[in-house]
Amino acid sequence: MGINKGAGLLSVVLGLIFMLFPMFSAGLVSVIVGLSLLFLGISSVFMGINMRKEYENIFSIIAIAIGIIAIIFGFLFVFYIDALSFLIGIQFYLVGFIMIIFGISGLLSKMSRVSTFSSILVLIMGIITIALATFAISEPIYIAIIIGVVLIIEGVALIISN
Repeated sequence: MGINKGAGLLSVVLGLIFMLFPMFSAGLVSVIVGLSLLFLGISSVFMGINMRKEYENIFSIIAIAIGIIAIIFGFLFVFYIDALSFLIGIQFYLVGFIMIIFGISGLLSKMSRVSTFSSILVLIMGIITIALATFAISEPIYIAIIIGVVLIIEGVALIISN
C-alpha cells in the first residue's frame, strides 16, 4: 500500500471518529493542545530561568512570561474545556477560510478529476463552516463534525487518486 493510500485510510478513519464521536474528538483535541501548551510553558519558564545567567534580563523575562501564559492556557484547555468557548467562533472562521483557500488552490492546480471534485467539496464545506461560525459559540460540536467530513473527503480522494 502506497503512502497516499495509507494516509487516505488514516484520514477516513479519523474523519469517522470525528463524526461519530464529536464531543470526544473535540475534548481530546482540547486536552492534547492543553498538554502541549503545558509542556511548552514549562520548558519556556526553565529556558527563561537559564537565560538569566547568559543573556540580557529582558529576554529571560519575555520567555518566563510566555511560559506562564502558555501554562495558564494549557490548564484551561485540559481542565476546563469551555473556558475559551468565545474563541471557537474565531476558530470556525479560521478553519473555514483555510478550507476555502485549500479548495481554491486545489481547483487552480487541476491535478485530476478526483482532486477537482474533492476541492469543490472542500470549498463548499469551507463556505458552510463560515456560515455556521455564528452558531459555534453555542454549539462547538459543529467544528468536529465538519472536520470529520473534510477528513473523509480528502481521505477518499487520496485513496482513489493514483
